[in-house]
Amino acid sequence: MEEKNKLSKEEIFENENKVYRTLENLGIEYNLIEHEPLYTAQQLVVIKDVAKGTHCKNLFLRNSKGSEYYLIVVRDDKQVDLKSLKDKIGSSRLSFASPERLFSVLKLTPGSVNPFSLMNDFEHKVKLYIDIDVLNGENLNFHPNINTKMVNLSLDGFEKFLNNLENSIEKIEI
Repeated sequence: MEEKNKLSKEEIFENENKVYRTLENLGIEYNLIEHEPLYTAQQLVVIKDVAKGTHCKNLFLRNSKGSEYYLIVVRDDKQVDLKSLKDKIGSSRLSFASPERLFSVLKLTPGSVNPFSLMNDFEHKVKLYIDIDVLNGENLNFHPNINTKMVNLSLDGFEKFLNNLENSIEKIEI
């Protein structure tokens, strides 16, 4: 990754603390769990006994022209077929956005993307799609824009956070 697409320690700290400040300002209770860096949904197994509830896979995708961005949130154990997903969300061919696009749009590096990341989407370019299986009443777990910590919050708290966003948000069945 090019040097211009890296965050300074101060920027990483600010990105993370923005999550905590927002949750606190909205009156959302949460637990914070520190852990070793996790880059994939498969690695979540090491914290599942500590971070109770639903763990999620967060896919940052783009359409074939690179003109539309999507954040797809599904349970960590769910497989996502991008060919059928494109039809469900009304997109052209989908592919994973590059680390450069992730940085440009959400000011993040790979392994840290999550719904909290949308606070960095100042132009509201990203459409959020949440699989209905995620919204099962259990507590939810998301990285706070850094992959060495996990925020555990209630479904009600998560929905309150979502209501504070200005991005397009849809619940779908994947």
